[in-house]
Amino acid sequence: MTTEVPHLFRSFPLSNLTLNNRVVLAPMTRGRAGESRVPNELMATYYAQRASAGLIISEATTISEQGNGWIGSPGIYTDAMTDAWKGVVRKVHEAGGTIFLQLWHCGRASHSDFHGGEPAVAPSAIAINGDYIHTPIGKKPYEVPRALEIDEIANVVKDYQRAAERAKQAGFDGVEIHSANGYLLDSFLQSKSNHRTDAYGGNVAKRTRLLEEVVGAVTAVWSASRVGVRISPNGIFNSMGSPDFREQFLHIASRLDGFGLAYLHVMDGLALGFHQLGEPMTLTEFRTVFRGPLMANCGYTKETAERAVASGYADLVSFGRPFISNPDLVHRFLNNIPLAPDADMKVWYSSLGPTGYTDFPNAS
Repeated sequence: MTTEVPHLFRSFPLSNLTLNNRVVLAPMTRGRAGESRVPNELMATYYAQRASAGLIISEATTISEQGNGWIGSPGIYTDAMTDAWKGVVRKVHEAGGTIFLQLWHCGRASHSDFHGGEPAVAPSAIAINGDYIHTPIGKKPYEVPRALEIDEIANVVKDYQRAAERAKQAGFDGVEIHSANGYLLDSFLQSKSNHRTDAYGGNVAKRTRLLEEVVGAVTAVWSASRVGVRISPNGIFNSMGSPDFREQFLHIASRLDGFGLAYLHVMDGLALGFHQLGEPMTLTEFRTVFRGPLMANCGYTKETAERAVASGYADLVSFGRPFISNPDLVHRFLNNIPLAPDADMKVWYSSLGPTGYTDFPNAS
């Protein structure tokens, strides 16, 4: 008698790709690129170790110097960076994996220490309400960012497009646009952080304009079926959470539906905190306005992920923290092997080389 394969481990057609399973490596900033922000062999090893995921989404990767705001995170805006990413992609492909690059601009979640004394940029001059930020020269209080002038916004869109072009040159299988967690695009989307009165603020449609322009620019480089977008409707990270969040994010999803994207990556789980401005949004709501594949994220277990996929609630589920200490997470899930304990948070973003990064063993 044959045993039916659980839904989480069935293949999934994504554009003209076939993912081996529905388990996705979520994008996680790990900070191993060093001061140069150029990817390295250690990073290639890290991703290749996790190539059994149906899809790997890279750590958030900055599209420009202006977009920087995290120590040791990689970029995709120079020839050296692009060439170095080729080695990472090659190693993942040799291990049988599929990998998308996540495109990132930190926006106000940055500091003038990253920019030669110039302030970070944002939709409006509103600072993150937080204790401190780690900068290249130590912990500092969050600063009030500079509101982007309207004629500067086109350059930001071009930076996303150029980064998408470089991702294609590097051999990635696709890209994901990071529009979550209070970074630049998310801060434009939300009324809490966007107080503009011009064409990029004032109502849900205008606040969505920049994201739509970025998606349009990126899909001029890549087929839309190789482009994903990540959003965080319930999140509080980087001082987010807007009273009109439900109206805003349903509008966003309905607009993105028209592009024919590879997927919409929704942080519907509450593991990173919930703003409590109304009932949390779930993928069931997004199913009503977005017809493409939906990816769930944030705090899922093997059991809750299987239920989500089996019920049609999600097509794919991404896992972050469990993948750090379990490079063979898919194998462990499939064979009911206990997971290794979560890695100590002290090593998540450290510059300790392989320690807490590539030194986790597979199950015996």
